[in-house]
Amino acid sequence: MLWALFSVMLAVAVLVITVPLYRSERKLSATSGLTVVGLTLFASVMYMQIGSPNIKSNQDAVPNIEEMVSALALRMEETPTDLNGWKMLGRSYLQLQNFSEAVQAYEEAVALEFGSNSQTLADLGEAIFLQDQLTLGGRAGQLFEQAIAITPNNPKALFYSGMAAAQSGKELLAAERWEALLATSPPEEIRVILEAQIAMLRETHQGKVNDAAPSVAKPGITVDISLGIISKKQIPPDTPVFIIARDPDQPSPPIAVVRRNFSQLPTTVPITEADSMIAGRSISTLRQVEVIARIALSGTPIGQSGDLFGQRILDTDSSSTVRITIDTELQ
Repeated sequence: MLWALFSVMLAVAVLVITVPLYRSERKLSATSGLTVVGLTLFASVMYMQIGSPNIKSNQDAVPNIEEMVSALALRMEETPTDLNGWKMLGRSYLQLQNFSEAVQAYEEAVALEFGSNSQTLADLGEAIFLQDQLTLGGRAGQLFEQAIAITPNNPKALFYSGMAAAQSGKELLAAERWEALLATSPPEEIRVILEAQIAMLRETHQGKVNDAAPSVAKPGITVDISLGIISKKQIPPDTPVFIIARDPDQPSPPIAVVRRNFSQLPTTVPITEADSMIAGRSISTLRQVEVIARIALSGTPIGQSGDLFGQRILDTDSSSTVRITIDTELQ
């Protein structure tokens, strides 16, 4: 039974990425083929790590499981405030592929927690997604975003939100979410697949930028980055430096993210419309832009304790250049 549930999940994961690729290329190219293989392996390993708990699939046990789930459902009618009971019921219904009942059980749990528990929100999002895959771009996707807002390193939310971003053509956002998933220290076999998928997403994004070939320069800003007195003496030259531009009133997700290496500092970095992460949101539409330059000792765009950074807010009406000194350690 678990493998049947997993097969559904895996098939959807592959289609989420490959169908848009096929529509754009009109053929199953090398890129599409590699994506199918890579994502199949990726979803296989990831789902076994962060999916629903395993239940023995031997058919003799199924009637007993169904009886236990029915008994638990009856008990929940008598004790509707039993939070752990609702969560257990939701997980049990998922194993039985009864997604509608799983959604209802998790809805009860989310209500009891007033939507404050990131894992429960992610579990509800997964149940809704398995019931209707189109919801990845709707309520299920919103629940994964809520979970990330509460706990930025929630593995299940990062996995599914990365899928949602890739599905909608936001390769950079998908790469960022799966880079954050890397930071949760997954097993080596997952890390290898994640790194391959991230590289493919970034390559696809760069290809789109190159294909656009703008005839005129697009409006943007220039960031002059220098180093102040920093506490970290030995920083590897290939340590990533992320330059992040965001709306001070709506910081997440950022407007644009540009990457450099520590060996390139000090440096001047232009940020243009081509670097925008989300269609319709660009630097040119903002009167003020918050710019952060972060030496990511953790290796990911999401700040971690010990990273070094500097930040400034630029008034785009009066200037298009901002000067940032990296001299602060993130606590």
